Amino acid sequence: MADGILTEQATRQLFTEARTHNAWLDRPVSDEILKKAYDLAKFGPTSANCSPLRVVFVRSQEAKARLKPCLAEGNIEKTMAAPVTALLGMDMKFYDHLPKLFPQADARAWFTGNDAVIADTAFRNSSLQAAYFIIAARACGLDCGPMSGFDKAKADETFFKGTSFKSNFLCNIGYGDKTKLHPRNPRFAFEDVCQIL
Repeated sequence: MADGILTEQATRQLFTEARTHNAWLDRPVSDEILKKAYDLAKFGPTSANCSPLRVVFVRSQEAKARLKPCLAEGNIEKTMAAPVTALLGMDMKFYDHLPKLFPQADARAWFTGNDAVIADTAFRNSSLQAAYFIIAARACGLDCGPMSGFDKAKADETFFKGTSFKSNFLCNIGYGDKTKLHPRNPRFAFEDVCQIL
């Protein structure tokens, strides 16, 4: 690693050769590897270290049966076949934890009673944390298949009832079947979407 730049092998694993998977090998994902991926992802930055991400790892057959009615039809087969599905959510009362997570200021007061700021902060930062989780999972040798396409209200009722948590998106996790990948879709070139001023 010269000048802090990751090796080509690492950047391939995390980005250039990593793919969104829809088909999975029959290979289990352990508690330990899920914990390791989270323990890496938690160090990504969030506003005032607010860390609103909350995750339910749906792995058992009973839990999958509860998730299935929440899914859009096109997402059922691949999700039921995935070793694990992460329900990536957000704590809408994340600010209650700020005295612990951001003790250098009264950050809780920035949010209390301001529903629009709470919603914006929870959504943006849980999305950031979920993206960090995808990269961390890839770093742990896992493949991911993030998706929308589910009834959030039904998922919240099923998995988050009685809490201050709400769903953001889903991510299937496991060891992808590379033989069933479609050709990679194009991406924008730097010059198409970036400016240096």
